[in-house]
Amino acid sequence: MFYRETGQFKTSYAADMAVFPIRQDRIGIALILALAGIGLPLLGSPFFLDVIMVPFLVLSLATIGLNILTGYTGLLSLGTGAFMGVGAFACYKLTTAFPQANILVWVLASGVFSALAGTFFGLPSLRIKGFYLVVATLAAQFFLQWVFTRMAWLVNYNTSGAIEVPLRTLFGVPITGATASPLARYYATLGIVVFLTLIASNLVHGRIGRNWMAVRDMDIAAELMGIKLLPTKLLAFAVSSFYCGVAGAMLVFFWQGSAEPEVFSVEQSFQVLFMAIIGGLGSLIGCFFGAALIYTLPILLRATLPAIGLDVTPATVEQLTFVITGALIILFLALEPHGLARLWATGKQKLRTWPFPY
Repeated sequence: MFYRETGQFKTSYAADMAVFPIRQDRIGIALILALAGIGLPLLGSPFFLDVIMVPFLVLSLATIGLNILTGYTGLLSLGTGAFMGVGAFACYKLTTAFPQANILVWVLASGVFSALAGTFFGLPSLRIKGFYLVVATLAAQFFLQWVFTRMAWLVNYNTSGAIEVPLRTLFGVPITGATASPLARYYATLGIVVFLTLIASNLVHGRIGRNWMAVRDMDIAAELMGIKLLPTKLLAFAVSSFYCGVAGAMLVFFWQGSAEPEVFSVEQSFQVLFMAIIGGLGSLIGCFFGAALIYTLPILLRATLPAIGLDVTPATVEQLTFVITGALIILFLALEPHGLARLWATGKQKLRTWPFPY
């Protein structure tokens, strides 16, 4: 009843192709941002912000990066974890080399180094695709992880071989380091994720996004239409890796506080891929749905199973998480390949025509 387009006339193509062409969508986004920026900090505990919200936002951004490459451009990749690692180590080197600069600047700048790495490893994408491209990106994953482990220069020759996040402040408030509060780290993470999500939304709704989707649907036809395949694919690799690199930097600096090279293993790449598949390939909102489901699943299992009388160990919860995640992937691929985002779009469409059938 309240979700209607009636009377909302569009007088230009730009207005019709806007990110949020319906007034109710704009109101809904404003309410979500108000809840995230005001409601959750006021109502949520520091534990909730630190353990639930910050990781959820970080993984959502990484999933957006992968979805730009796989969902919108149709290029499969298993190197997400490695590109996140490039961003994390680059941010650490920049932070320690230029301690006077704002840490948020280096978090965003770290994505540039990840974009360069993604562009380099994306060069074979013009000649190979499908399974062979997956193998190529998997090779990049193993190579970069080897670099993280063997090059002590990346961690300033720390004996631990891990990234140790230094204390950095913003307007006098610590946002990284041991003394940074969960609220400060949450606001820093939220601001970056909202900013980059808005940029990604404009990209995929514009000419660049249409080029990506044309390559995804049929690259030969796209080339015949005048779309240059190599620049288009390399741009997708660069933008995707940029987002993954920023997510990797936030994972270390705003979430975990320190990290070893093993954090950016192939398991991390698979986790982000599962989030993209379950959330919905080719959908930005699906990235948030997939990250929320996959990340909170083990937390929900730990909370609900003992409540119903099942005493399970952490190892059992981990195995159950793998089983449920695998089952969900099979179900979504078989019944709803577009994931949770498609279910969300179907629900909105029913609201637009309710109570009349269609």
